[in-house]
Amino acid sequence: MIADSRIAGLMSAEVDMFIKSHPRSQEESTRSQSSLLAGVPMPWMKRWAGPFPVIADKAVGGSIVDIDGNTYVDFCLGDTGSMTGHANAPISQAISDQSQRGFTTMLPSSDLSWVANHLFDRFGMAKWQFCLSATDANRFSLRLARQLTGKPKIVVNDWCYHGTVDETLVILNEEGKTVSRPGAIGPQVHPGVTTIAVPYNDLSAMESALEGGEVACVLMEPALTNIGIVLPQSGYLEGVRQLTRKYGVILILDETHTICAGPQGASRLWGIEADMLVIGKTIGGGIPVAAYGMSADIAHRVENLMHGHDLDVSGIGGTLSGSALAGAAIRATLTHALRQEDFDVAIPLATRWSKGVQEVIDQYQLPWTVQQLGCRAEYWFSEHPQNGAQAAASVNDSLESYMHLYALNRGILLTPFHNMALMTPFHSESDVDLHTSVFTACVQELIS
Repeated sequence: MIADSRIAGLMSAEVDMFIKSHPRSQEESTRSQSSLLAGVPMPWMKRWAGPFPVIADKAVGGSIVDIDGNTYVDFCLGDTGSMTGHANAPISQAISDQSQRGFTTMLPSSDLSWVANHLFDRFGMAKWQFCLSATDANRFSLRLARQLTGKPKIVVNDWCYHGTVDETLVILNEEGKTVSRPGAIGPQVHPGVTTIAVPYNDLSAMESALEGGEVACVLMEPALTNIGIVLPQSGYLEGVRQLTRKYGVILILDETHTICAGPQGASRLWGIEADMLVIGKTIGGGIPVAAYGMSADIAHRVENLMHGHDLDVSGIGGTLSGSALAGAAIRATLTHALRQEDFDVAIPLATRWSKGVQEVIDQYQLPWTVQQLGCRAEYWFSEHPQNGAQAAASVNDSLESYMHLYALNRGILLTPFHNMALMTPFHSESDVDLHTSVFTACVQELIS
């Protein structure tokens, strides 16, 4: 056990180092306090290690340069949004070219027809629709599931994350009741009215939730990622698929983060057939986009709903959804990135990252572990968790903040949530080895 007093003492020195090396970021952040809520454009930017956020100047490939001239190996990659690499040249060119032809028209584009066919080949879903974020895609999918089944409730995993969808920001409390997740602001109704949370990797709990006949759909990631990487136990996903079919429940898989497993996502890699599938930010190369697909049977049933004067107020879609800009960005991304050859570079880098961290853990006999999912990896201050509650219980905020700031001060940017790193083909073995070196030095400081 590393004492909190030890962490606090070391943290003070790291904060001093950070302030000295980021004078312009501090100045910009101070100025932002007068105009930006909490001084940041988005609330979660307060989660970055350090007394104020680093202000980015440019990002290219697998690196970021801030306005003070500090360069970072970027293992965050916009929390998956830039998994293709920052400023990927063919994607940037396609976006630039489309900007000369118009961003949005509310008319279909040939690019999106190409994209839908490509997504069918890649993920196996027969028909597709487009929107601005995975949050929207999940929300729209839930609406469709309720409409098709006539059932009121949904099932999600305890401690899941599917964007800012109100009814998925839930956990199980100590009494096993579905309640709002800590930090959820202003839920419209008590989540128990709409949602049943079940622990990941627990088929008995899943069946108990479904057998009551109230559930329209199960929305889940093939592997949990936003509470940290929690992998499925043998037979779990197959069991969920069997149970949803048994009880006539639509299975929606959110592959927004689990696309890190490979070009077809985790579900096809593991042989799990969804009824609907959501894929978010990765496919836009940095442009806000998402898509949701459905099986031929679901698509046929949905198309029977798409008639009438009131179609534009169905609660699904938006005037900027499926824009010409989105089509150009997605087509370029799927053509020039997220291909097998890209994962053939990125996944071995994640394996090298994991191995380097595990060797340090073993050397110093720490009760920590490493988990990897494709080109994503992270370390835990515990044994591998089997569900979201175990993952949440393993979080050590002070230790995590210290290690993140220590890494940032030495040119390594990790995802601010948990201890996660994501690899792109633009990273190199030397980038990974730098992290191993910094991680080693940090551990030595902590235990000396």
